[in-house]
Amino acid sequence: MGVLFDYFAAPDDDAAATTIDLVGGPDEASFPTVALKGVDPFVQMGTLESLLTGADYETVIGRAIEPVAMADGGSRLVVALTGELTAALSDADEGRLREVAEPWSRTEEFGGQADPADLVTMLTGLAELARTARTRGDRLYCWVCV
Repeated sequence: MGVLFDYFAAPDDDAAATTIDLVGGPDEASFPTVALKGVDPFVQMGTLESLLTGADYETVIGRAIEPVAMADGGSRLVVALTGELTAALSDADEGRLREVAEPWSRTEEFGGQADPADLVTMLTGLAELARTARTRGDRLYCWVCV
């Protein structure tokens, strides 16, 4: 089946944590959601943050991403994305998203097999979600289900 990763906007950690036991994830709770199957919030989003912000990758992944909720011994998680990534996504225009999609597609985590055009589509949805979060005063989170 694989791992499911749903990115969503919620007002705070407590609200985000309520999604942990929802079979349908954050979409079931009517939070604005973008499903990015196979794109993890740790390594791949760390690489994306590094590409978008110019921050050193080691610095980005060195930030501890603590779960705001965990169940079933860690097979289900809700984690908050960094404010830096949210801001970079919110500020990115289509040209910037296209620019980072190419090097992101070549990373080891995608097995060098990702189509940059598909990644631009994913990034466009994620950037729109970040803009929605910023407008509403929300944060971005990821619901993970193994």
